[in-house]
Amino acid sequence: MEAMAFSETTSFKLNLPQGTRISGRWKGGRYVVQRLLGKGANGVVYLVKQEKNAKLYALKLGFDTLDIQSEINVLKALQRQRWRRGAAERDLAYLVEVDDFTYRGREIPFYVMRYVQGEPLSAFLARRGGRWLDVAGYNLLQQLRRLHGSGWVFGDLKPENVLVAAYGEVELIDYGGVTAIGHSVKQFTEWYDRGFWDAGSRSADPGYDLFSFAVVCIHLLAERPLKKAAIQLPQTRSRQDLLAIINSTPQLVPYRGWLQKAINGEFADTQEACRQWKELVSANFSPKRKARPSTPRWILGAFAVSLTLLACALYLTLRF
Repeated sequence: MEAMAFSETTSFKLNLPQGTRISGRWKGGRYVVQRLLGKGANGVVYLVKQEKNAKLYALKLGFDTLDIQSEINVLKALQRQRWRRGAAERDLAYLVEVDDFTYRGREIPFYVMRYVQGEPLSAFLARRGGRWLDVAGYNLLQQLRRLHGSGWVFGDLKPENVLVAAYGEVELIDYGGVTAIGHSVKQFTEWYDRGFWDAGSRSADPGYDLFSFAVVCIHLLAERPLKKAAIQLPQTRSRQDLLAIINSTPQLVPYRGWLQKAINGEFADTQEACRQWKELVSANFSPKRKARPSTPRWILGAFAVSLTLLACALYLTLRF
């Protein structure tokens, strides 16, 4: 069974081969498709190269104008907020361009955003090892913290929507599920959905993303038991299945306490979740002091006898 994405948007098939040129109708921007980055219920994300300067970007083609405009509004809001905070230049290029692309007689809206040269989270961990989840996970939580601080929930959090660079730097690449806090999550993928596990509502709150993040961790480090739990009937499937996996999987031991709190919705906010993840990462990387081996008792006894004999010899020598 594969996790399925759900959205209110009806999609159509769009599969652009490598080398396809995407030309903006209004602004004239020209981009060349390099490869597919990901597919969602409301659009497709490609890695593209801008013709005029050969820079790489992530370009999302949307299936619905109103739906993609909602994503663009989110990105603009995030960008304005970072301007006000005096963010670094890299962060200011959050949204590069917005335009339309004519494809087979249909106008398809698209937007271009920055691209972190990396690979999907699952591929990154498969190549570098599961312990890199410590760093990549912390950076992902920081991304979510900034998003939540701006009044939004990511919603459709899954490994395919997370790109990781060489040193664990993280970028979210598809904002199709981003929802204002307090509204109903508009797009989700069932495995990572709180409602799918009968663990809470589909109301957009920071805890929803933290729950999804926890299931992402379980998926990456314990995929087989997660698949087995997911195929149960909805009447029997619950958060207890996830907690049982956390408690029984050795690879999840370093994260057990954090994951339990996320699944149970016990974090006060995302800042607390980030702080506790950082603490567990620090504990994981702290060098363990090796206990000195205890001295065998027979050696201690022999040493005591030797001291006694030496004292007697000195006494006899000095006396006579």
